[in-house]
Amino acid sequence: MMISGCDVSSLDQPEVLKYLFHPRKDHVQAAPQDAVDFFIPVEKGVQLGARFYPADPEEPHILFFHGNGEIASDYDAIGPVYNNHGISFLVVDYRGYGQSTGSPTASNLLSDAHTAFREVCRWLEGQGRTGLIIIMGRSLGSVPALEICSSYQNEIDGLILDSGFARTVPLLDRLGVATETLGISEADGFANFGKIRDIGKPTLIIHGQNDDIIPPKDADILLANSGTMRKQLLLAPGCGHNDILLRCGEAYFKTISRFVEMLKRLKRKASKGCGFDRRYPRR
Repeated sequence: MMISGCDVSSLDQPEVLKYLFHPRKDHVQAAPQDAVDFFIPVEKGVQLGARFYPADPEEPHILFFHGNGEIASDYDAIGPVYNNHGISFLVVDYRGYGQSTGSPTASNLLSDAHTAFREVCRWLEGQGRTGLIIIMGRSLGSVPALEICSSYQNEIDGLILDSGFARTVPLLDRLGVATETLGISEADGFANFGKIRDIGKPTLIIHGQNDDIIPPKDADILLANSGTMRKQLLLAPGCGHNDILLRCGEAYFKTISRFVEMLKRLKRKASKGCGFDRRYPRR
C-alpha cells in the first residue's frame, strides 16, 4: 500500500505486526456521560470506533491517535480534562482496537488515517462545529498524525506529537523485530522524519527525557526536520515512554492549552477582515 509516496507493505508481515500492534477490545463499550461514540466505515464490513468528548463547538478540537497498547476508552478520564481547558477531544481506534473491527496492518494504519480524517471533519461540520482542528499522535499514533498533517495542511491548524518516533527501523529493532533478517530497511518504513519536513503548521513535540522505547533523540530529529518556524520541543524531566501524563499531571494539559491558545491567536490574526471559512476535505 502506497500512501503519500510511502510504501509500507514490507511491514505487513506477521513477524512485524505482532510487535507493532497490540490490539485489545473494549468490553465495557458504553460511553461515559457527555461523551459520544460513532463509527467510521473504512472498507466493506470494517469500521473504526471513535469517542468524542465535546467542549464548546466554536473552541478547538483535538483529533487524537493513541499508542499501540491503548484504546479510546482509556481516555475517559482524560477527555474531560481537555474539556476543562476549552478543548474538544476525539479519539479514533485502529482496526481491532476498542470497538473497531478488522485487523491492523501498517498499510491500513496509513490508509485509514485518511478516511478517518475526512469522516471526522464531515461529522464535526454536521454537528455545527467550527473550532480549530489540531492533530495529535502519541507513540505509534505519530504515524497517522504525520500522515494526515502532511496531506491536509489546508484543513488542519496545528500538530502535537507525544513520544513520537522519527525512524522506523530503530524502533522495530527495540520492539524485538529482526529487521535485518527480514530485509527491512528505513526505505520500507513510515518516513515520519521525512513527512514532518512538509508540514508548515505550528508543531509541539513532547517527549519523556528518560524514554527507553523511543529515545529523546527521535524528538530531536523530528524537531530538526520540522518544516515550520513555529515549533517547540518540551522534554519531560524524569519521564519515560508511558508516564508523562502521570508524572506531569496538570502541567501537561497547561502546556497543550498554551499551544492551542497560540493557534487561536494566529487564526484570529489571519482571518481578521478576510471572512475566513474553514474548508473541509472532499470525500
